[in-house]
Amino acid sequence: MPRVKRSTKRSDRRKKILKRASGYFLTKSKLYQAAQEAVERGLKFAYIGRKQKKRQYRSLWIVRIGAAAKLNGMSYSTFINGLKKAGVGLDRKILADIAANDTAGFTALATQAKGALQQTKAA
Repeated sequence: MPRVKRSTKRSDRRKKILKRASGYFLTKSKLYQAAQEAVERGLKFAYIGRKQKKRQYRSLWIVRIGAAAKLNGMSYSTFINGLKKAGVGLDRKILADIAANDTAGFTALATQAKGALQQTKAA
């Protein structure tokens, strides 16, 4: 078999890792092995962070909706239950935006939810 020295492939791979590690502290940005470990660790945290971001936004939306529902004399769970029974198909992201920016619109949704809950109790 012929001898392979891996000149360009090896240097390209190392260059890519060291470019990603630029800005890291001390040898993590200079030496290949330390840089490779730091980059792999950083990529792992980035992957986890993309999943956590979705959770954190959902919980933020729930807090905002709950606060606005309290102002209208309802808890979060009764508000969501009333909206489902009223057939309102808005998701939590939109509801949180309405709660933050359009109080009159949110009050209208709250009265709609209360009406739907009262109808189910009466029936």
